Amino acid sequence: MQRVLVRNLSRDSVQPVAARYCGSFTCRLRGMTFRRSLAAQDALLLVQASDSRLESSIHMLGVLVDLAVVWINSTNEVVDVRLAYRWRSVYLPQRPARYVLEMHAERLDDFRVGDRVSIEEVGADY
Repeated sequence: MQRVLVRNLSRDSVQPVAARYCGSFTCRLRGMTFRRSLAAQDALLLVQASDSRLESSIHMLGVLVDLAVVWINSTNEVVDVRLAYRWRSVYLPQRPARYVLEMHAERLDDFRVGDRVSIEEVGADY
């Protein structure tokens, strides 16, 4: 599976996030479901075809850990950041987004609305 590096260009002190690229419907649907734990370095970047509130919504049904979730639009601007609680139903971003970065809850403060990010391909992890 392809991996990407998400860098917060607005805050130099934040470590980049190495995430698995998740572009297929099946991968996006599964997301972090049924994972019993999540390491601090584990992350997924869910990718949609275009900016949308509905298409970039996430569900937490079957997700066993709380997640830091960052919504990013097609111009690489953070449009929403939330702590998503396990087993809560659905989260929609405040504004349309193309990318959804799901990661360990400890990383919630690494991103703020309005931050600029870069997304760079770093290759496969298998």
